[in-house]
Amino acid sequence: MLSTEPAAIWVAQGENPCYLLLNQANRHGLVAGASGTGKTVTVKALAQGFSQAGVPVFVADVKGDVTGVGQAAEPDDALRERLEKLGATDWQPAACPMRLWDVMGDCGIPVRITISDMGPLLLGRMLGLTDVQQGVLDIVFRVADEQGLLLIDLKDLRSMLSYVSDHAKEIETVYGRVSSQSVGAILRSLLAVEDQGGNMFFGEPAIDLADMMACDESGQGYVNVLRAEKLVSSPQVYAMFLLWMITELYESLPEVGDPDKPKLVFFFDEAHLLFDDMPKALRDKLVQVVKLIRSKGVGLYFISQSPSDIPDEVLAQLSNRIQHGLRAYTPAEQKTVKATAEAFRENPAFDAAEALLELGTGEALVSCLDEDGKPSMVERAMVLAPECTMGAAHEETVQAAVDGHPELMAKLGGAVDRESAYEKLAAQAAEASQAAELAEERAKLEAERAAFEKQKADEEAKAAKAAAKEAARAQAAAEKAAAKEAERQAKAEQKQREQVAKTVNSVIGQIGRETSRQLLRGLFGSLRR
Repeated sequence: MLSTEPAAIWVAQGENPCYLLLNQANRHGLVAGASGTGKTVTVKALAQGFSQAGVPVFVADVKGDVTGVGQAAEPDDALRERLEKLGATDWQPAACPMRLWDVMGDCGIPVRITISDMGPLLLGRMLGLTDVQQGVLDIVFRVADEQGLLLIDLKDLRSMLSYVSDHAKEIETVYGRVSSQSVGAILRSLLAVEDQGGNMFFGEPAIDLADMMACDESGQGYVNVLRAEKLVSSPQVYAMFLLWMITELYESLPEVGDPDKPKLVFFFDEAHLLFDDMPKALRDKLVQVVKLIRSKGVGLYFISQSPSDIPDEVLAQLSNRIQHGLRAYTPAEQKTVKATAEAFRENPAFDAAEALLELGTGEALVSCLDEDGKPSMVERAMVLAPECTMGAAHEETVQAAVDGHPELMAKLGGAVDRESAYEKLAAQAAEASQAAELAEERAKLEAERAAFEKQKADEEAKAAKAAAKEAARAQAAAEKAAAKEAERQAKAEQKQREQVAKTVNSVIGQIGRETSRQLLRGLFGSLRR
């Protein structure tokens, strides 16, 4: 709740009141403590304080009870007694203006981002890729960018992976080797993301983070609740989405220096999921964002069971701390308790390490920055109850929060599937397939034509051969007939010659006989004379 102090949130009450100054709120913070110690109620109290100060808030709801910020509390006698003991006399039940966002699209304004928005580094982390596979993913994004192929949803990425694999030889000479094994591993990882709701998470229209940085008509900041009960069961998707959000804010927001109050406050529940097995390059990027995003007017608050869940280089940036009780059953846990206690500015009134083991539900060690930007002396204090309900909101309240923003539902509600890498590559594949079919048909026609020409040539050759054979046969027959005719003529001529000779001989013989007679008669006549 807002305090009577100017520009501050009254967080807790111990020997002294504990205030979170709004002009120091963008120096980030930590809400930690063992399970059941009251972290979620503390987050609600802070979120409501920021909202009442006109600061929009984003908080991931992994257990389903943060929706209670949208419903006024119903105080009982125990709560009234506690408030009276703390001196919160101006406490009044109140709800916060609330917007519900839902990655899975079940009950809330749909949350989508594009594959390109996520980028290869965060996407590779989400998919759990090796260094080699990450290199292949980098190549895929580079090729898509240079060829003007939009990567919007998972089918776009799958199409690009297949395209790069099919053109690996050409790509290798420019970007390096793309192995089919790496492509196959990435495709298998995408199947797991699809099973976790990735098809709904990646797409358009993409969320505009400016929509979260809004206040209602009364000037109160909207509490943007991300319904993450299902999303957190996909821890890498959950962590990478939140990391994308702060990275996008850092890259898109202008510098504002040190504002009187933050432009937006982010609460990261289950913060350890951000850092589990995080590659060094990604961790370095996160540390850079955490260090620099405060100058953009954004405050980051990490919620986890133990400060040890958060890397030291990030933990060092979290100046406003609310530490609920810890448990120390092992030497490692005892060491954590000691380190946590030593991180506070010492209060001589009590031993912080002992206090951490004794804190009850709703109690915490609190230290926030003072006006000079220095950590205040740690206080053992009771966190003030939020004016909203401590549990989950009623179903009608939840539904009213969903139905109460028709302009956002109209803007983001319906998925849009515009032309992107999948459609363009499918069209290219269809054209290539059609060209291949035409080429195949042309080749088939050419083959048929060649076969026809060959058949025609064979038939002509066969006919020519038959004609030559027939001509040869005819010539042989003619020659035979001519020879036979010549023989016949020769015989006829021979016969004629023989006949002539016979006739001549006969004539000669006749002439000879006649002459002989005449000679004889002349001889005989002369003899008679």
